[in-house]
Amino acid sequence: MAFVRLWVHCIWATKNREKILGPDIRPELVRHMVDYARTKGIFVDCINGSNDHLHLLISMGSGQSVSEIVRILKGESAFWMNRSGQVPFRFSWQDDYFAVSVSESQVEKVRRYIEGQIEHHRIRSFAEEYEEFLEKFGYENDGAGLKPGGAQ
Repeated sequence: MAFVRLWVHCIWATKNREKILGPDIRPELVRHMVDYARTKGIFVDCINGSNDHLHLLISMGSGQSVSEIVRILKGESAFWMNRSGQVPFRFSWQDDYFAVSVSESQVEKVRRYIEGQIEHHRIRSFAEEYEEFLEKFGYENDGAGLKPGGAQ
């Protein structure tokens, strides 16, 4: 039996970063995503966000990939939003997402960061936060798209 725990901090935004995940929608969406993730064997440790994006801390098992987890959660949550009538228009997420591994020693710090999203975004926009993440984790935009810094 394999014993695997890989922590990943994921971030994704609403289509065009539309500010639609207000306090009347976000709690239900988050609850639904956590419940659905559980049925798929995806462990969402922590999830929160602001009006235009979500942060998730997930613990991956041995047979899971980041891209598959993100595809499942984004796809089904958009489907649920549209089916449930939470918004009077077609809801969707942006195609891209950000994911970075988290050291076991940093898990609590990431949890606190995710839990503090509402306060955090009273001061800093998601666009600023996203650029900060890209810079912090060494991504460069060369005009043709993002790539890891120093990549040839």
